[in-house]
Amino acid sequence: MVFGTDRRVLALAMARMADALGNSFLIIVLPLYIASGQISIDGLVGGTVLGFVLTEEFLIGLVLSLFGFLNSFGQPVTGRISDRVGARKPFILGGLVVFGVASATYPVVSSYGAILLVRAFQGLGAALTVPATVALVNDYAASDDERGGNFGVFNTFRLIGFGFGPIVAGIVIAGGFGSETVTQYALGGLTLSGFNAAFAIAVLGAVVSFALVVWLVDEPPRPEAEAAENISVKMFDPEGGLDTVFTVGVGTLFMALTIALFATLQAPINTALGQGSTLFGLQFSAVVAANVLLQVPIGNWADEYGRRPFLVAGFVLLVPAVLAQGLVPLLIAPESALGPALMLVARLLHGIAVAMVFAPALAVAGDLAGGNSGTTLSVLTMAFGLGVAFGPLVSGFLFSYGLVVPFAFGAGLSLLGLVLVVTQVEETLGSGTVPPGGEEPSAVPQD
Repeated sequence: MVFGTDRRVLALAMARMADALGNSFLIIVLPLYIASGQISIDGLVGGTVLGFVLTEEFLIGLVLSLFGFLNSFGQPVTGRISDRVGARKPFILGGLVVFGVASATYPVVSSYGAILLVRAFQGLGAALTVPATVALVNDYAASDDERGGNFGVFNTFRLIGFGFGPIVAGIVIAGGFGSETVTQYALGGLTLSGFNAAFAIAVLGAVVSFALVVWLVDEPPRPEAEAAENISVKMFDPEGGLDTVFTVGVGTLFMALTIALFATLQAPINTALGQGSTLFGLQFSAVVAANVLLQVPIGNWADEYGRRPFLVAGFVLLVPAVLAQGLVPLLIAPESALGPALMLVARLLHGIAVAMVFAPALAVAGDLAGGNSGTTLSVLTMAFGLGVAFGPLVSGFLFSYGLVVPFAFGAGLSLLGLVLVVTQVEETLGSGTVPPGGEEPSAVPQD
């Protein structure tokens, strides 16, 4: 144990932090990279597909979303296989290799189709890594009253990487704060652009994660072939209403979609607020910063007071926090410093809401997973990935109706999520399924 947390959970958390930093780099870098002219999209912008006019925002959103689609739809498959073979670590390591190789490929491609292919390859890598990683965190919990804390610690470190990545990415690309141009780095006799430096850091994140998992993470003892024979998601409870894990998964989908609305709209938001990319990076990261501060205490409180109160409170706060992000640019003049400040506040509140939902939601699924951690938890990780995938497409499409519209849509989904949680989710703390063998799992001694 280290500071009251299983050292293996900390190792997974730090590995996920390094990996998430590299991935969040790309969320900021790829839109700028495409918009800079490095990738040719002139022949695509203005074209029509099924009557829909392709815009630069939509094409950027498609690149960001493709990762999430393949990541999400692959997770139930890899999660089930992981349960069936009784192993997690090979999936994590294989996914990190795929992600790192793909990140190293960006500097050598120049067409939009090639960028889509590389991003798809990264999505498949994430589909290998994510379910196995989350399942290990759940497997390491000795009992239900450790599960929320484990997920709180794991999510905190992951979100540190995801949150600071955009800030660091902006600095790396521009060569410092305040600059709006792409810098050039001199390395011996070589010149490296800010974009290529950012891609190199994404590769480094995958390498560091790989090393941490190899050296510090082990497979806990567990029976093989525990997974169900199919990967279908159970929608309904036999006693009536919706299944609890399915309902929490739908809520997670809605929550994740609201997180992903923001990144695609970088240019119009900056124009409406009269701000640059540095302030946008801070606002983007505010959601994550709030999560970093609150995931651990909320996870621990959920172990003590229950999962449901935090889920309900989180969705109550999520509705106005998301809507405010569309109203601030509409109501505040671009020359006013109040606009960027209010947007930062809205993003912080958004982050608090996400923190109140995320760790308790994972704990709910973990409480009910039994020996099927990979399969059951993949419902939530798949839902989160789908939300992140649909978010950029939704914002890119709805932006044509006005900047407030994507955020109003997200607020409406958040309200629907609140209704579902209130009416369909019961408290699960203390209801964890007894694993095969008939005894509650005991803690594994840690040094």
